[in-house]
Amino acid sequence: MRDLNFENLLDTLVNDLTNAMRYGILSERRLTAKEFEDKVRSTLQRICHSRQIYVDMTPPAQEFPDIIFNEEFGIEVKYTENDTWRSIANSIFEGRRNLGVKEIYVVFGKAGGIPEVRWARYDECIMHVRTSHVPRFEIEIGTDRPLFEKLQISYEKFRLLPQHEKMVYIRQYAKGRLKNGERLWWIEDLEEKGEQHSLPLEVKLYTQLGPHEKRKLRAEAAFLCPQIVQGSRAKGKYDDATLYILTRYGILCNQARDLFTAGSVAMRLNAERGGNYLQRALDDIAPEIRYAAATLNTDIVREYWGFDVEPRRRMEEWMRLLDKHASGTGWIPSQDLFRG
Repeated sequence: MRDLNFENLLDTLVNDLTNAMRYGILSERRLTAKEFEDKVRSTLQRICHSRQIYVDMTPPAQEFPDIIFNEEFGIEVKYTENDTWRSIANSIFEGRRNLGVKEIYVVFGKAGGIPEVRWARYDECIMHVRTSHVPRFEIEIGTDRPLFEKLQISYEKFRLLPQHEKMVYIRQYAKGRLKNGERLWWIEDLEEKGEQHSLPLEVKLYTQLGPHEKRKLRAEAAFLCPQIVQGSRAKGKYDDATLYILTRYGILCNQARDLFTAGSVAMRLNAERGGNYLQRALDDIAPEIRYAAATLNTDIVREYWGFDVEPRRRMEEWMRLLDKHASGTGWIPSQDLFRG
């Protein structure tokens, strides 16, 4: 049931935040997600005080949603630097949900394109399920294809189901999205296996992709996994690269050499044999690597590198990591790569 008073408050909140992002203090620089959440919290508190509504805005300890309003309404805060209204949201299992919250809303800040902040009901903007460590909802503000219409169950009923019953709906949904030649990777029941799955719902072969998609995936994998330049005797130097492509995109590459050292990738521009095939393969996808460095999600870079790097410094840091991993091979990548 909608609460028009609370939704009126949200209208004021997103209007104030949009103005701040376009013309005010928030327009002076890009925020982090945490800074945006803090700004949502402080702006909401100011609006409430002006209406003589007094609420506790203390951040909950690792709870879902991010902001609890009068122990009844919840606000999940999302923020992106890109020009999109889509984002990965909470686990479908909602293990950290505040059980007292009856209605959850999303306040979404978009810094890319024309900066704007919008709100939506959580159940109405869920439009897909993705997986990372566990299945997670994907939301889109203004979606015309909410997930629960496809599942033919309401969000309120779905969220109260036990895990194994939720997975019945998710597997059915995944099967309905399969294309010719694709198969479900994840078919077991979580409760029966007693574990959480970390792989995509569909899987297809790298060899079946087109040239453009292959170059994109190779570039992202090369950027995130600089250990690929280790010596020929290094074990597992391609493991992270192949697993990234599998877990991120559901694409299986069963021959790691197809990615970086096969003649088909090293000699695409020059059929002459010899030389450093890995160097030639990386030089061939230099534009795609630079694009990956500029656009890959900060959380993904942190996951693979173990630390944060500003996008403008990522190429410099990547070269440093390449040199570190190539130590002892006689090759200094930073002196040779992208010189053409």
